[in-house]
Amino acid sequence: MNNTDTIALVTGANKGIGLEVARQLGELGMTVLLGARDPGRGDEAVAKLRAEGLEVHQLTIDVTGEESVRAAAEQVGERFGRLDVLVNNAGISGGTRQTPGSVDLGVVREVFETNVFGVIRVTDAMLPLLRRSPAGRIVNVSSGTASMTHMTDPGHYFSRRPSVAGYPPSKAALNLLTIQYAKELRPLGILVNAIAPGACDTDFARDLGMSLPRTAAQGAAVAVRLATLGAEGPSGGFFDEDGPVPW
Repeated sequence: MNNTDTIALVTGANKGIGLEVARQLGELGMTVLLGARDPGRGDEAVAKLRAEGLEVHQLTIDVTGEESVRAAAEQVGERFGRLDVLVNNAGISGGTRQTPGSVDLGVVREVFETNVFGVIRVTDAMLPLLRRSPAGRIVNVSSGTASMTHMTDPGHYFSRRPSVAGYPPSKAALNLLTIQYAKELRPLGILVNAIAPGACDTDFARDLGMSLPRTAAQGAAVAVRLATLGAEGPSGGFFDEDGPVPW
């Protein structure tokens, strides 16, 4: 399938890595649906990318809302008839109050509602459209902090970072969820993978108090690579820019 025939949806795409994923997919010639919870911010982001000559359309979608997601899927179906690429990028860090021993369960529930349940909600709503694609691709934006190998390796800096009860566990759950969808959808030719974009210079990463050695564009490139895999590409994997990330 030629990239100019490809319809791609990126959730949480009005800023940060999501915006860069939308930009890079657009630069490949795809028609990009820029998903944003706030339609005003979505419109601003779309205007920016259209000024660069890209084919981008705003799609209002709140991944935590059943009606919002259902309406978004209906809009995509009515206007385009199918979906070829889904990048589940929308996510939240949860901020503070996640330290073991003083956990705010309300915060943790909010994190899982977006980072895990939101991915299920959006993916299931879009699956009928992805099944119509000759080469469906799903990319879930996870995190290197989801790697239990890194978290328990004394030589890896993740093992020395503060303990957090919500965000890393939510991304670890997303990784296993990725495997389940990959198992189910591989027979249909739909490839499903998770990525670790790395700590990029975004508002999101600043909330986590991490060092920010990479640009959002560098993090987005990992997602774009997996969104454009050939038919023999991997499915059910966890990747960063260097290749597979240990679970």
